[in-house]
Amino acid sequence: MSGEPPSPKAQLGAHGLFPKRSFGQNFLADGHLAARIAALTTSSPGGTVVEIGAGLGALTAPLLARAARVIAIERDRDLVPALAARFADELQERRLSVIEADAKTVDYATLLANEPKPHVLAGNLPYQITGPLLERSVALARSLDRAVFLVQLEVADRLAADPGAPAYGALSVFVQAQYHVDRLFVVRRGAFYPQPGVDSAIVALVPHQQPLAEETPTFRDLVHRAFRQRRKMLRNAWRDLLGGDSAALATAAARAEIDLDARGETLDVTAFSRMAKELGP
Repeated sequence: MSGEPPSPKAQLGAHGLFPKRSFGQNFLADGHLAARIAALTTSSPGGTVVEIGAGLGALTAPLLARAARVIAIERDRDLVPALAARFADELQERRLSVIEADAKTVDYATLLANEPKPHVLAGNLPYQITGPLLERSVALARSLDRAVFLVQLEVADRLAADPGAPAYGALSVFVQAQYHVDRLFVVRRGAFYPQPGVDSAIVALVPHQQPLAEETPTFRDLVHRAFRQRRKMLRNAWRDLLGGDSAALATAAARAEIDLDARGETLDVTAFSRMAKELGP
């Protein structure tokens, strides 16, 4: 692995390949940006990075320059040989593993179990599966030291939004319950091949020492109901809880210090957590 690699278009052409729209493939084409992302991913050199969607290896290369181990997951079987050819030395040295798999179903905890720490999850997330991948990341929070993702700008804004902001919603609550979220910088659409129709952003997720909420079925139900119709007051959004017993709901809300005349978008993570505890499992 030496020198500046060819452009994504040239790399694909060398293997007789084209970007697959069905996979949401927009390859990172800016080497300086990839190096910057790798530095943010591995804040201290060493450790293990699981890379979601390695593609042609734009981010894999600078990650290998910093991490002790990189486990690259790639769903597109046509790209796996390209990765193997580009990183033959690193594969031979066992510093890199390339796994052909669907990132939505990979057992990340098992992959990381015996690998050097810190454990980091990273990747350029395809838009159509960003939601499921973020859900997996929430479930993995206790197994990770950090996650760094390149996501569409709209998603980054939602992840980092404060209560009351237009972008604040259920995704904000679920992710912020487990992670401190930093929206680091915007990545313009011209940094990709093929060029997408929107800009992106880098977000860094650092697990809280203790989660701000336990993601129980009750907690999930409360959050989803609160944001299903954003303009509804909580007394209406939650009215079917507790068998429709409005008095019991009012008592639980009072104990949780929640105003039922407020809207869900005004509640922070800890408020939802208090209410979930009052309602029980």
